[in-house]
Amino acid sequence: MEWGITMAGIDKRIAVLVSWSRTGDRKKRTRPARDAFLARFEREVDPEGVLPAEERRERAELAKRAYMLRLAKRSAQARKKG
Repeated sequence: MEWGITMAGIDKRIAVLVSWSRTGDRKKRTRPARDAFLARFEREVDPEGVLPAEERRERAELAKRAYMLRLAKRSAQARKKG
């Protein structure tokens, strides 16, 4: 598979950059996505929904950190191979 640059791809990147350049509050804009991402880990650590909210969130944060560390490990391994 060949990875080429297309005009449509460049147009999309331009649109994204312009959109972000006009965003005043980046945290507010990305909040729904960050909340949904953390909810994934909350369901993972407490599938029955029986833990207190604070405990569930703390465990979810730890599960998220472990997930990110696994991604970093895989990335490092891929770079070492290539």
